[in-house]
Amino acid sequence: MGQLARHEALRTKHAEIEHTLFEEERRPLPDFNLVHELKRKKLKIKDELQRVVVS
Repeated sequence: MGQLARHEALRTKHAEIEHTLFEEERRPLPDFNLVHELKRKKLKIKDELQRVVVS
C-alpha cells in the first residue's frame, strides 16, 4: 500500500471513529468505557497519520 493510500485509509478510519464517538456521546447514558476506547483509537490513528506524513 502506498503512502497516499495508507494516509487516506487512516483518515477514513479516523472519521468513522469520530462519527461513532459523536453518536455515543449524544446518547442519554453514554458508555464511558466505549468513549474512552474510541478516543484512544482516534489518538493512535492521529499519531500514525503523523508518522505517515513525516516518512
